[in-house]
Amino acid sequence: MSTPEAVGLSSDRLKRIDAFIQEQYIAPGKLPCALVQVWRRGQLAHTAILGSADKERGLPLKADSLFRIYSMTKPITSIAFMMLVEEGKVALDDPVHRYIPAWKNLGVFQAGVAGAFQTKPVSEPMRIVDLLRHTAGLTYGFQQRSNVDAAYRKLKLDGVDSDGGLNDFIGTLGTVPLEFSPGEAWNYSVATDVLGYLVQLISGQPFETFLKERIFDPLKMVDTGFFVPESQKDRFTACYTLNAKGEVVLQDDPETSRYLTDPSVKSGGGGLVSTADDYMRFCRMLLNGGELDGARIVSPKTLKLMTTNHLPGGKELTEMSQSLFSEAVFEGLGFGLGFAMTVDQARTRNLGSLGEYFWGGMASTAFWIDPVEDLAVVFMTQLIPSSAYPIRRELRTLVYAAFTESAA
Repeated sequence: MSTPEAVGLSSDRLKRIDAFIQEQYIAPGKLPCALVQVWRRGQLAHTAILGSADKERGLPLKADSLFRIYSMTKPITSIAFMMLVEEGKVALDDPVHRYIPAWKNLGVFQAGVAGAFQTKPVSEPMRIVDLLRHTAGLTYGFQQRSNVDAAYRKLKLDGVDSDGGLNDFIGTLGTVPLEFSPGEAWNYSVATDVLGYLVQLISGQPFETFLKERIFDPLKMVDTGFFVPESQKDRFTACYTLNAKGEVVLQDDPETSRYLTDPSVKSGGGGLVSTADDYMRFCRMLLNGGELDGARIVSPKTLKLMTTNHLPGGKELTEMSQSLFSEAVFEGLGFGLGFAMTVDQARTRNLGSLGEYFWGGMASTAFWIDPVEDLAVVFMTQLIPSSAYPIRRELRTLVYAAFTESAA
């Protein structure tokens, strides 16, 4: 068996990852668990499995534990949509109303509350690219920033907890005005849930079926889906949150979780459950230019386009973001078609490479791909919110500090 040294990493320095997370997060009770996988140059160079899958029941975390990956669903949905783009069934510049006619006359919020909104016409129509890069004018209710957010909360328009199926979700979403005219700002939103609906509409298959047949089965992602079947229930982790006092408390009990039943809305923005092994297979496909073990998902050119900054005028996220909730709050970052990426390494003050791309989930999970260094990292835990601790940034530092050889 090969060693980390064979792929340009230090075994001793990789062990710092385990020690740091154990001492700083697991032992003090800040995080319930942590699972880290580091892949470089065709090898799983390091794995750390720490803490409890279920603190209340005293169950240890295991390599095959199941996690709520929340917004790490978004890159998967974005890849699924781009598969249809590759087939010529839809184009990035298409207006969204071509596929959702009822959205043709969506207005932009001016004043008022749900049921009595005042709007103005959009400056430009919402296009498919706006959904992929979060410039569509949509939002999330949990941001609690505006009357539009409040309408999302009232109507249960977060995707994950929505009722009635994707068709009803899209219909209800069309009754709420946009936060801004498409293309004028960046706002983290349910846009990727809309992409899931469009995958279903354009492919003629249920969204979950498309994902299973076109992505999960070819990549052998055997434990990824929109709910936890009975046969996997014993591997499902508990999810925690911080209360008003900053204490870690149970948020979702794996014995009674809504994830144990098939949801009516398959949320392309945040609905998937997965394992570290499964998500690493997805990351390896990305790192390998869209193919893994003979299964071609997308072309390298498609992936290159997706991981290029698509924000209007080449702007950075900090220049365009209206979001109070964002996985990417540092300067030097752009946003592509489903991923954030480093566009100015010095401004991020990050040890990673120019062109690395990444995203994370609400329960503090994260991943990143560094094509320059032939590196992929997956981090799994279960603590809401993801902004509670700087663990993602710290993990980047620890991983890159373990390099003994660099391609950059």
